[in-house]
Amino acid sequence: MERRSFLKTGALAAAATAVAAPAIAQSQPQVKWRLTSSFPKSLDTIFGTAQQFAKYVSDATDGQFEIQVFAPGEIVPGLQALDAVSSGTVECAHSPTYYYIGKDPTLGLGTGIPFGLNARQQHSWWYFGGGEQIVNGVLDRFNAYSIPCGNSGTQMGGFFRNELKGVDDLKGLKFRIGGMGGAVLSKLGVVPTQIAPGDVYPALERGSIDAAEFVGPYDDEKLGFIRVAKYYYYPGWWEGGAMLHLIIGKEAWAKLPKPYQAIVQHACEAANNWMLAKYDYVNPGGLRRLVAQGAQLRAFPLPVMEAALKAAEEYYAETGAKSPDFKKGYDSMVAFRGENLLWWQIAELSYDSFMNRLKAR
Repeated sequence: MERRSFLKTGALAAAATAVAAPAIAQSQPQVKWRLTSSFPKSLDTIFGTAQQFAKYVSDATDGQFEIQVFAPGEIVPGLQALDAVSSGTVECAHSPTYYYIGKDPTLGLGTGIPFGLNARQQHSWWYFGGGEQIVNGVLDRFNAYSIPCGNSGTQMGGFFRNELKGVDDLKGLKFRIGGMGGAVLSKLGVVPTQIAPGDVYPALERGSIDAAEFVGPYDDEKLGFIRVAKYYYYPGWWEGGAMLHLIIGKEAWAKLPKPYQAIVQHACEAANNWMLAKYDYVNPGGLRRLVAQGAQLRAFPLPVMEAALKAAEEYYAETGAKSPDFKKGYDSMVAFRGENLLWWQIAELSYDSFMNRLKAR
């Protein structure tokens, strides 16, 4: 082909593409959804994930599909997000499914359980290990459908007013902790309370709780825990890779055109990657600043970790005996974990261990 002919053809193709893109967008209906988040606006990463998701959807549809994001309390409280979706009050919510284990314990597996999976493993189990079918099978009873939309990575163990020296120090401890971590710790004498993120600091300041966990250094700094508690524990063994979800009403999802459904799924995946990458970037600086402000870093004592693991296994056996769905999901996750940790030990763990030694040197 002659150069002039090629340039002419290429220019025409480019022009056609430029015209076609808006035309395709205009051929799709205009859709407006409302999204209620379980997280306050002050937490720019975790609340921002819902905003990023909404932006991706709008950009991909040339503004034809708009999702307005609301903070807790603007429509419903943060812990009532699933109820708002189930009733049709909103089309969707951004929330961890483990907030709703009171409805069905299987929903805890959607976010992650104590001594469960890390972020990448949780993602893999959801899409390839059967997690999606198990958790969404339960959510279907609540008129909802979920898609992963964010992950925090491994979390911190939280801020404590007093130092933990052993298992006995857990007895009577009033601890803000969500999901199954609270149920496990209650076996060791902890008094767990599930408080929405925006209410945690006042409770810790008043002394109505003795300790609080949330996500990691970046958010913990914003929430101001260091001002009322100084002992900062790690790791958050109850959230090795906490997955968040876009929880969508079944009717709203069914009415959505297939192209829009595909866009939502891809936007969730993009938002999922954005959140994990953002936390990996901001948490190191947050940790340094907290230590500079007086945070006393402490690893959970090994006896506490071992006692918590034993309590967790007892809890899972008891829960599985009452809930076939949970047992099915837990057995699936354990089988996946056993196989995956074998690979992780050979590749990821050995590489990370070497690189940490290199850093220390």
